[in-house]
Amino acid sequence: MKHRGYFLLFLALVLSDQFTKQIFMTSFELGQSMVINPYLSWTYLHNTGAAFSILSDGGVIGKYFLLGVSILVSLWIIWWTQKTSTMHKQKLFGQFFLLSGAFGNLIDRALHGYVIDFIDLHANSFYWPVFNLADSFIFIGVALIIFERKSNA
Repeated sequence: MKHRGYFLLFLALVLSDQFTKQIFMTSFELGQSMVINPYLSWTYLHNTGAAFSILSDGGVIGKYFLLGVSILVSLWIIWWTQKTSTMHKQKLFGQFFLLSGAFGNLIDRALHGYVIDFIDLHANSFYWPVFNLADSFIFIGVALIIFERKSNA
């Protein structure tokens, strides 16, 4: 299998995502929040939608639609990684971070019908939507791909 080491990264990231989600599922009541500092709280929520709760009112059709999209995106990223040369290390890291995040949230959708969120960032009266490690991996992956260094160009 091409890019074997990157798949180990993928496994470690997905396991860390699922481990942290399990902590919140077993230690917090739904909706419970714990203030860590003026900018961070742990808040256990279920997101039945996509990013920023888009399509959260989609019911059963929305649930299966988002599950299907998650599966297709994960398969597409796997295909994309296999087409990427080992010379593009930053791009590959980005792709595998992206895949890890997509797959972590896919597991939630398949097992629970929603994504488990718990990272709650805020400053004064501004609150960012609550998210999880998988969402962070997606962000990091996209950033790595967008800002990939061009070799001697």
